[in-house]
Amino acid sequence: MEKEIKTPFTKKDTVSLKAGDCVYISGTIYTARDAAHKRMFDGYNKGEQLPFDIKNEIIYYLGPSPAREGQVIGSAGPTTSSRMDKYTPLLLEQGLTGMIGKGKRSKEVIDSIVKNKAVYFAAVGGAGALLSKCIIASEVIAYDDLGTEAIRKLTVSKLPVIVVVDSKGNNLYETAPKKYMK
Repeated sequence: MEKEIKTPFTKKDTVSLKAGDCVYISGTIYTARDAAHKRMFDGYNKGEQLPFDIKNEIIYYLGPSPAREGQVIGSAGPTTSSRMDKYTPLLLEQGLTGMIGKGKRSKEVIDSIVKNKAVYFAAVGGAGALLSKCIIASEVIAYDDLGTEAIRKLTVSKLPVIVVVDSKGNNLYETAPKKYMK
């Protein structure tokens, strides 16, 4: 089923989505990859505030390539999500409601998605140039010293993603192969 959502992405929104839904996201989302996640995690554990309020927000696991002249951002394909798994439960507990990446998630992350009524989306790997066309604004808001891994605030219009793990724990990476094998 195709659906359009606008951010902020509330728990009411998350529970309306099912694994396999094609979703177009519009509004503000944030980027963070390995180094930014580690810094947020370490800082939070030292009593520091997160660099942005993650309640009802979506993080795109993205480290864009440099923008060419006249572009807002360079190629914007997803990063392998499992590299963020050790940091994800803490962020979900702080109110994060959506993540965009590629690849499978650990059982601990899926359990945390269910507990916190969040959603894990996949973006198509290898389609970064096309996905970048959905990004209409990009601003570094934290950890500028990390270069492409800095945290960015993005404004997106109809960014296409697929619900892989829904708020009930239904996992497209498990159900789709079984359905195909029939």
